[in-house]
Amino acid sequence: MDPLHDNIDATQDAQGGNFVENNEIEMEDCQEIKTASPKCGKRRRKLTSNVWSKFEVLPLGADKKQRAKCLRCGIVYLCDSRYGTGNLKRHMTSCMKQKVLDLGQLVVSHNGDGSMITRSARFDPEKFRELLVMVIVMHDLPFQFVEYDGIRNLFTYICADIKLISRNTARTDVMSMHAREMKKLKNTLVSIPSRICLTSDLWTSIATDGYLALTAHFVDDDWKLQKRILNFSFMPPPHTGVALSDKIYKLLVDWGIEKKLFSMTLDNASANDCFVELLKGQLMLRDAILMDGEFFHVRCCAHILNLIVQEGLKEIDSSIGKIRESIKYVRGSQGRKQKFLDCVAQVSLECKKGLRQDVPTRWNSTFLMLDSAIYYQRAFLHLQLSDSNYKHALSHDEWQKVEKICKFLKVLYDVTCLFLGTCYTTSNLYFPQVFVVEDTLRKAMVDHDMFMNKMASQMITKFEKYWSEYSLILAIAVILDPRYKLQFVEFSYKRLYGSSSVEMRKVREKLFSLFDVYMKIHTKSLDSTSPSSSSNQNATRSFNDATMVSKECIDVMKDFDDFESEELVFSAQKTQLQLYLDEPKLSRTTLMNVLDFWKANQFRYPELSIMARDVLSIPISTVASESAFSVGGRVLDQYRSALKPETVEALICTRDWIFGKEYSHTLPPKLEDLTEDISKLSNSNANDESVDPSVTGARPNIEI
Repeated sequence: MDPLHDNIDATQDAQGGNFVENNEIEMEDCQEIKTASPKCGKRRRKLTSNVWSKFEVLPLGADKKQRAKCLRCGIVYLCDSRYGTGNLKRHMTSCMKQKVLDLGQLVVSHNGDGSMITRSARFDPEKFRELLVMVIVMHDLPFQFVEYDGIRNLFTYICADIKLISRNTARTDVMSMHAREMKKLKNTLVSIPSRICLTSDLWTSIATDGYLALTAHFVDDDWKLQKRILNFSFMPPPHTGVALSDKIYKLLVDWGIEKKLFSMTLDNASANDCFVELLKGQLMLRDAILMDGEFFHVRCCAHILNLIVQEGLKEIDSSIGKIRESIKYVRGSQGRKQKFLDCVAQVSLECKKGLRQDVPTRWNSTFLMLDSAIYYQRAFLHLQLSDSNYKHALSHDEWQKVEKICKFLKVLYDVTCLFLGTCYTTSNLYFPQVFVVEDTLRKAMVDHDMFMNKMASQMITKFEKYWSEYSLILAIAVILDPRYKLQFVEFSYKRLYGSSSVEMRKVREKLFSLFDVYMKIHTKSLDSTSPSSSSNQNATRSFNDATMVSKECIDVMKDFDDFESEELVFSAQKTQLQLYLDEPKLSRTTLMNVLDFWKANQFRYPELSIMARDVLSIPISTVASESAFSVGGRVLDQYRSALKPETVEALICTRDWIFGKEYSHTLPPKLEDLTEDISKLSNSNANDESVDPSVTGARPNIEI
């Protein structure tokens, strides 16, 4: 017999790899195949079994037997009606080139046209466990989430063999994830070429436990401004300057960044002045900060502006009180709300704007309250006529004062929104905004209305207390913006203080002094890495020995070398910094990210770009640290207030490190969203006075 035919009659056993005769018949799957010769005239029966989509029927061989070939691997089987299709079916399940898809491994996804499709994804228990823990961290879920019956039933339905973890295991996994991500961040902070700026603030939880949030701001290798919550650490009392200094210094040493700091932005809490001086002293002992810490302490602009405006609002305190009580009165019952809405309709106003209740300690919320009340002024007047129980109506003169002050405060409100931006703007925006604030206050001081004069005078007094001297380092920041440079600082000082150039001269001196420090650091790093330094020393020693030069002469020559080095530094400084200042400014209306400019020019201005990198990363408010308190309020809510401090820190920090800006929408909503629109309140929530747990802390979160 032909050996080829012998091979055709055999099949390979999937287990043993041997060729065996396949003569088993599975009658239930048998599909008769009539193979009679055309002479007999019999019609071939239609092949209906699913196996034929995987096999090709071959022409009859010399032995007149019907065979079929696997379309995947090419193996040939007998497929005469006497043999049935059982052998073919068994091969389909064991074919080495067959992609076996377990139903439990099929994932449903959406096609581009909206239809549902399935795709294969091998189930990885370790990956599933990691994703489950990430969900807990991402959405501030309790650890008990993994033990919910509904969740367990869902997971078991998806994969019957799944091994579900307990809440204690979930906590352990979170701590492990925190340790891994902490190591990654630590390596990043140590390796980046830029210095690191800090913000810090204190928060009190619903259980009255104190927590300290420490946040790092830096420019990464791609010249993107980054923010990371380093610690959300339990801070037991007392919260004195000494305790805060010791705590933060220890945290900085743990991170290994105590020698890479540039600035620290703090609010105006009484303990902060003492704390920052102590911390600065510790860092100076290790020569860890530039220029003896002259630029280290930066005050939070948002808090200072809040103090300034609150001082001015005292002038219309009675009018503000009446508006506040009027809104409370309207919200007191559903009947009053409906009556006020009727008044709104009768004076032909729209309900879309809505009345807003303020938070007295946040001046910008007070501004929004006044702004909404002015819009509904005629409705309040109509309510006064139609409701005898309404006792908090404002007079015509009071409404006029509120309108004028609201127009005046709009400028300051826009500045505050910029300071409180969640995108953490670069520091070059500080100087123009503070200039706008002072210019607005000084214009109000010469207003013909006496109450505006008095209010502006009180505000300018508070302004001069905190901003009597514009922050020099933040004035330097605007100089490093190619749209402003020195010219804008000169213009600002001249407009505010006349032709006096004392302030301008001081800014210029500090600018060149700071750049001189960066030049010396760069020169020192080049000297330490220069391969010829040791050979030069050996050559000098040989020269001195050979010529027997006196010690006095050697000392004089060393002084000459130092002088020459300083001259070289000054020459490079003049060439690089002066070149930047002498070049034409970019158009002020140019929309640009200032960091992109320095990224593009880093090789043209190597040392100056390093300085710009550090200065522009200074945060002008503590909003970044305070944003952590919102997350803290959700993690430590009334149901989970007993979490251990280290667990709280792991949850909050890991969430920030892994997801960062991707989930910036989970930051506290804007004040416009927090304050209620009475036109949208329904009967179902008329008595709902619930408070968002994110604002239960003793300190305000984001808005000031």
